Amino acid sequence: MSGESPQLGVRQRTGGGATRKRSKSPAVGNTDDETHAKIAKQKSAGTGPYKQPSEKGYRIALALVTIAAFITRFWKINHPDQVVFDEVHFGKFASYYLQGTYFFDVHPPFGKLLFAFMGWLVGYDGHFLFDNIGDSYIDNKVPYVAFRAMPALLSTLTVPVVYLTMWESGYSLPACLTAAAIVLFDNGQIGQTRLILLDSTLIFSMACSILCYIRFYKQRHNAFGRKWWKWLLLTGVSLSCVISTKYVGVFTFVTIGAAVAIDLWNMLDYRRGLSLQQFGMHFAARAFGLIVVPFVFYLFWFQCHFTVLYRSGPGDDFMTPEFQETLADNAMSEKSMEVFYNDKVTLRHKDTKAYLHSHPDKYPLRYDDGRISSQGQQVTGYPFNDTNNHWIIVPSRPFPDSMQRPVNNNDAVKLLHVATNTFLLSHDVASPYYPTNQEFTTISKEDADGPRYNDTLFEVRIEGKKKQGLRTMSSLFKFVHRPSKVAMWTHSKPLPEWGYKQQEVNGNKNLQQKSNIWFMESIIDMNPEDGRLSKEPKKVKTLPFFKKYFELQRAMFHHNNALTSSHPYASQPIQWPFLMRGVSFWTKNDTREQIYFLGNIVGWWIASSILAVFAGIVGADQLTQRRGIDALDSRTRSRLYNSTGFFWLAWAAHYFPFFLMGRQLFLHHYLPAHLASALVTGALVEFVFGADAPEEGVVTEQEGKRGRKWVPRACSESTLGSWIACATITGIVVASFVFYAPLTYGSPGLNVEEVLRRKWLGYDLHFAK
Repeated sequence: MSGESPQLGVRQRTGGGATRKRSKSPAVGNTDDETHAKIAKQKSAGTGPYKQPSEKGYRIALALVTIAAFITRFWKINHPDQVVFDEVHFGKFASYYLQGTYFFDVHPPFGKLLFAFMGWLVGYDGHFLFDNIGDSYIDNKVPYVAFRAMPALLSTLTVPVVYLTMWESGYSLPACLTAAAIVLFDNGQIGQTRLILLDSTLIFSMACSILCYIRFYKQRHNAFGRKWWKWLLLTGVSLSCVISTKYVGVFTFVTIGAAVAIDLWNMLDYRRGLSLQQFGMHFAARAFGLIVVPFVFYLFWFQCHFTVLYRSGPGDDFMTPEFQETLADNAMSEKSMEVFYNDKVTLRHKDTKAYLHSHPDKYPLRYDDGRISSQGQQVTGYPFNDTNNHWIIVPSRPFPDSMQRPVNNNDAVKLLHVATNTFLLSHDVASPYYPTNQEFTTISKEDADGPRYNDTLFEVRIEGKKKQGLRTMSSLFKFVHRPSKVAMWTHSKPLPEWGYKQQEVNGNKNLQQKSNIWFMESIIDMNPEDGRLSKEPKKVKTLPFFKKYFELQRAMFHHNNALTSSHPYASQPIQWPFLMRGVSFWTKNDTREQIYFLGNIVGWWIASSILAVFAGIVGADQLTQRRGIDALDSRTRSRLYNSTGFFWLAWAAHYFPFFLMGRQLFLHHYLPAHLASALVTGALVEFVFGADAPEEGVVTEQEGKRGRKWVPRACSESTLGSWIACATITGIVVASFVFYAPLTYGSPGLNVEEVLRRKWLGYDLHFAK
């Protein structure tokens, strides 16, 4: 959005009968006096192309779309009375908050804290954990309507925010209503935002960010005034809510950031009359309001997250032992004890939870791909507790048995397999599945003490508190083969029948890989008189906020990027604008009811087409300008690029980055971009159907000398065309909405013929036969 042009990219609201300022070209040559008189009369009287709806009309329309939004979002919100789709996750998280039980999720905490707050308001204690889709809310006494009411309310408010965004941007009433109607009657916006999900909070915050920035931009001639600061800070708070709900909220930062960068660039122009000191003040104010303020609020929600979740829970395993020691009732902290040499222990892989295991069976002579093995004793990962999981930690050099010596970081140790009395070994033989990784096997005591002594040495590399000795449960470590520098590693792919479908254990040459981590689970057959068994109750430890914050951030980003597995309802970004796939949320066989997440087909195709039309218009305008033809007057062009272009930028910023992602993607990821496309659609309705009158079609002396031609834009003498377009678009969007409403609300059930009629693009609907 440019800040230098006297033709405003964002117009002020206009009240009843108020005229809008227009730039005038200096008239020369033969000008039709009657035409000028007619134009002046229309401007003065607010008639013809200069007629504006009264502000009262805008307010009545705002009230109507808000009421309609409330009805569409809250209609049958109590149905179904069962857990639906991802309510199993976000309902569970709300219960964990109310119980104070620590959990892990890849999304920031703001949206989930809102659900917990709603549960607290209605007196819910978090007893239900939303384990399975279809579980009954009624039987488990869950206030699910209150939970769903919160996102439904935010979704309701999103519609008037869209309307206000168009109004504040100076668009006509038909344009405002068109944009609002596309969001108001969209089956996808309704279906996704009336359940216990985060998308309602995300979309509402994104819409508020755009509205608040437009209000801030309109105060640019009142820089550093009270309203200027108010809307700048509100933009920052809205941006904070977006990024604190889901990390895709960064796309909204890109949208606002790009507009701010263009505005600041224009301010650098010396013709603006700003000194470098004044420019620096503008830059600093925006940096404070749009970067510092959002980040402070973002950190605040994490502080709330850590404060509320004070008890040990299912999220413990994602965090380091140091972090887990800050949680009350943590089993790891309570059971942790120092590990000594000659202890009989069990080792467990952190990621797969498989025990280090061995049994007398040998590797086959030849693998399926023709490679040769050592035919040594198999070393595997086994998910169940078993005596074949028992190992004794043997020092690399013997010392008196009477000494109880702890195992420390970087110590070289040997592992003796108790059941077979053999020593763990790794050597330069390829593993069964990974030709580049080393095989793990065991050898006899005689070989381990003789020629193959070095191959049995392993180094214990403790993560985190490296000065602390090795402890059960609380010490995470890498077990590194000293001669070859490979780390002991396992993965979830099972071995063939000769390996009893257990996990392969091999030597990973990539020492930095996070999945190389193991821990000692327990010490077996301890002497009852061992002093380590008498432990005093441990106090809950504390960690600095930023240390916990950065650890959680790393874990969230790591696991978010790891969401690459396939899903039956996953889709690709190229499919979203044309609504090629939906998602099945819930079904009920007895009544043939189903909730199928799908947008409004007509609305999405119209919006997607309009996006292409906008790109074509901009391209054509650039081409004609290169040929010396002005197809648009300066005010229309300013609005097309600065206002409609800003909306198009919002759509692009919320859509194109998904093409770069390798994680699972679903249709609901397009909803913020869909809202932006609705804004573009409303703006193009006004542009195409001529709600604005053109500037007077005259040629200046200077333009005449350059031979440039001015071609006035076709425009009717009223907003009738815009109203017809608005009514037509709204009508077919409403018809499409009603047609697909049974899939959105999950009621009523449809027979086979009715289901088949709704499979326009081959949607995988249930009960189609």
